[in-house]
Amino acid sequence: MEAGFWHQRWQDNLIGFHQADVNLHLQTFWPRLGLGPDDQIFVPLCGKSRDMLWLRDRHPVLGVELSPIAVEAFFNEAGLVPEHAQEHGFSVCATQGLRLLCGDFFALQPQQLEAVRAVYDRAALIALPAPLRRRYAARLTALLPAEVTMLLVSLEYPQAQMNGPPFSVEEAEVRALFAEDWSIERVHHQDVLARDARFRERGLSHLNETIFLLQRHSR
Repeated sequence: MEAGFWHQRWQDNLIGFHQADVNLHLQTFWPRLGLGPDDQIFVPLCGKSRDMLWLRDRHPVLGVELSPIAVEAFFNEAGLVPEHAQEHGFSVCATQGLRLLCGDFFALQPQQLEAVRAVYDRAALIALPAPLRRRYAARLTALLPAEVTMLLVSLEYPQAQMNGPPFSVEEAEVRALFAEDWSIERVHHQDVLARDARFRERGLSHLNETIFLLQRHSR
């Protein structure tokens, strides 16, 4: 899946993955990470998620997003006026407690994430096809400092019933991708098809939402 695919999705406003409200699981399970107010949070493939505003009320937030349309929309819709800069090949939009890097996640360097203490992944892993999921998980682990925690939201459904994204990423795959470097706890698993007409209309027989808490092993 090339970068052009995502640029086109944002240009055509085909962003059904965007949630208008703050994710309920973020609000429920975030306290389990045991973070302090100065701990920086990393949000990969962040889009224009309103979850970042909820997080910013509690921690400094660093996001990365490929599409400049998404970054501009985030600040406009939040009523925020960012300062602009360049950093290691990324365009940076920043305001108090929040920095968004516009560019390719895979071009990030470890020094850009050295202050990160936790990751919130609601729509990054499930946005990627299987080969890129392996690359994403490996790169994320390599970029992060030791002893980072992560809240990961995944979806599970019969992949043959619908083309992604979002893709189905089952628990076994999450463990295969991360278990070597992270401890993994499944904290929530629920069929949510009844509350999402979009996916019922696409013919899914079930849609399980699964929440994981991950803890990075010490190096």
